[in-house]
Amino acid sequence: MRRRRRTTSLAAVLALGVVVLVCGIWLGGHPETLPGPVRDTLVRDDRALQAEIVDKVLDNYYRPVSRARLERGALDGIVRALRDPYSHYFSPAEARRLQESVAGRFQGVGMSVLRDRRGLRVIRVFPGSPAARGGIRAGDLVLAVDGRSIAGLSAERATALIKGPAGTRVRLTVQRPGSGRRTLTLVRREIRVPLVEAKLERPGGVLVGVVELAAFSDGAHGQVARAVRRLAARGARAWVLDLRGNGGGLLNEAVLVASVFLRDGEVVSVKGRADPERKRNVTGRPLVPSAPLVVLVDRGSASASEIVAGALRARGRARLVGTHTFGKGLVQELFPLSNGGILDLTVAYYELPDGRRIGHGGLRPDVAARDDPRTGADEALARALALVARQVAR
Repeated sequence: MRRRRRTTSLAAVLALGVVVLVCGIWLGGHPETLPGPVRDTLVRDDRALQAEIVDKVLDNYYRPVSRARLERGALDGIVRALRDPYSHYFSPAEARRLQESVAGRFQGVGMSVLRDRRGLRVIRVFPGSPAARGGIRAGDLVLAVDGRSIAGLSAERATALIKGPAGTRVRLTVQRPGSGRRTLTLVRREIRVPLVEAKLERPGGVLVGVVELAAFSDGAHGQVARAVRRLAARGARAWVLDLRGNGGGLLNEAVLVASVFLRDGEVVSVKGRADPERKRNVTGRPLVPSAPLVVLVDRGSASASEIVAGALRARGRARLVGTHTFGKGLVQELFPLSNGGILDLTVAYYELPDGRRIGHGGLRPDVAARDDPRTGADEALARALALVARQVAR
C-alpha cells in the first residue's frame, strides 16, 4: 500500500510539473496576459522583450522593414538614451571608416566639419579635393546627404554618410551664408589629410616659423617636430602654432605636440568615473622650450586643439590669438564590439593645468582677431605675427 501511495504521489507531482512547465512556456510567450504587478516581477528579460517587439513590428507594420534596420535602431537607442552628442554606436562599416580617419586617410570628399543644429558646418576644405573642385568653401553649411536631411545627427554619423568607397558619387545639399541652397554631386576618392604645413615669415624683419596643424591624427607630433626642426635650422626665432579649423583627434598626439614646446610638467588631467584621475605630463625633451610662441585658434579649434592651446597658455608658455574655440572638453574611448562595430563612449572630462575645464563656450583668446572673408587676406595670422615679433624685439 505504501509503495502504491508513493507511486501515485510521484505521478501526481510529475503531472503537476508538466502542467506548470506548459503554463510557464505559454505565459512566457504571452506575458501580456499576466496581471501588471506579477508581469513586472516575473518578466525582466529585456532581450526577450526586444525580440518580441521586433517580431511584432516585422509581422504587423504597414510597410516592409528589415530586421537589420530594427536591430541597428535598438543599438542606436541605447546610446541615444544618454543624451550625449559625443557618444555613438558605429556599425562595422562605419567603424572601418572611423579608424581610417584617425589614421589620417579616408575615402570621401576632402573637408573638415563641425556639428551644427542644421547639419554640418564646413571649417576646412583640402586643396585639390572633390569638395574644393565642387566649389565648397569654409563657412558653408551641408544640410542633406543624398537627399536625406542630416539636421540633428552627430558629426560622426553625418560624416559617415558622406564618406564611402572611392569612385562612388554622393549628393550634398549646401547653403552658403547669404545665398540659397544648391545641390552638388561629387565623386569620392581617397583623401590623405595634409597634416602639417609650415612656412617662414618675416614680420618687422623677425624670422617667425608658422606651423599649421590640421588634425591630431596618428603621427601628427612627428610631422610637427620635423617642421619645427626645419624652420629652426633656417633661423626662426619665434613661432606661431596654427590650430584654426583643427577639430581634434588623439589625446596622446595632443600631449606629444604640447611637449614640443614645454620643458616638463602637466599638460592635462583626465577625470572620469571608472578612472578617477590620470595626469598626462610632458614627454621627452622640448625642441622650442622658450622662444616666443602664439597659438592661433578659432571656432573650429576643438578637443585636442583646446587641450594644447589651453595647456600652453596655462603654463605661461603661449598667448592665444583668434576667436572663441569650440568648447569640447570631454573624452571619448573606443570600445570594439563583438560584431565588428565600435562603441564611442564619453568616459571622462579634461582639466587644464590651471584647474579650468574647457567646457561649453571654449577658450577665450588673449587677443581677438577675425578674418574678413571679403579681403582674401589672413588678418588673424597677421595679428599673431605682429604680436610674436614684438615679443622678440623686447
